[in-house]
Amino acid sequence: MAVAQLSRAPYAPAHPMATPGFGKRSAPDQLPHHRADFSHLPAREAAIAGYIDRLPDGADISIKTLAREIAAYGQCAVASALRRLSAAGHLRRFREALWEEGGSAKWVQRTYFSRTQRPDAWWQSFVRDESTTDTTPAPGTADDGSPEGLERQAYEALAELSHQVPQLTLSENACRELAPYAAEWLRRGASRDRLQRALGQVVPVKVHSPFHFVRSKLLKELPPVLPAPRQGVRAMECTGCGAPGEPAALPGGLCRPCRSEPYERDGTGLPSDVVHGKARRIRHDLRERGRERGGRADR
Repeated sequence: MAVAQLSRAPYAPAHPMATPGFGKRSAPDQLPHHRADFSHLPAREAAIAGYIDRLPDGADISIKTLAREIAAYGQCAVASALRRLSAAGHLRRFREALWEEGGSAKWVQRTYFSRTQRPDAWWQSFVRDESTTDTTPAPGTADDGSPEGLERQAYEALAELSHQVPQLTLSENACRELAPYAAEWLRRGASRDRLQRALGQVVPVKVHSPFHFVRSKLLKELPPVLPAPRQGVRAMECTGCGAPGEPAALPGGLCRPCRSEPYERDGTGLPSDVVHGKARRIRHDLRERGRERGGRADR
């Protein structure tokens, strides 16, 4: 048997790639692979980190794609794991300027992953180092950033949203009519995930006109125009919600709301001593109330 047949594949070959210019990027100056790379992490985070580590640069590591490719975890679990990987120093998200021929530039969203744990100070230095090697776009980037390409991506995002949120069912014609409004979000640097999250959050139980509801959100919550990028500019954004900010305001790569994670039940329930203690307090309270009622009846 050939040696090549015995070697483990360096990454999952079927995992989809992101739009050229986007996707995973490996952080520089990492230590060599070791079986204990993620032993300090909980099992879920370690499994997802190991999977991402094996993927090539340019792989799509959005929440939806990872949840689809890793059968054991859904979107909520993946989103929570990515936040914790960010807090542990393994992951950060950035907007970077991608320069094209002729001096024009566009903003792309990239997720840097490091199997080596990095403190906040290291990531802050990484942001300040504005020398980027990608001074020209990867093949296909200019087409994907064209008005037609952005409207196509916007249409696909709206069509997916229509299937994901029952209250926002849109027809094909409605998606095409709304695509230019959604494309403006993408032109201003918003990712498809951020666009869908903004439209799909805080939706009433019953929406009388999904078309007008979506159009109103697209217009009222339109993000600001990004400043023209300078050569080599890199800006950090929150791993959880995508909000841009200074590195000092994003400890662990997370903004303040995303650092305040809600309590997650682990499925094992409360410890037995806690349950018994609560039961004893309830029985004690019932006895005391019974005595009080009995005393009043005697009087």
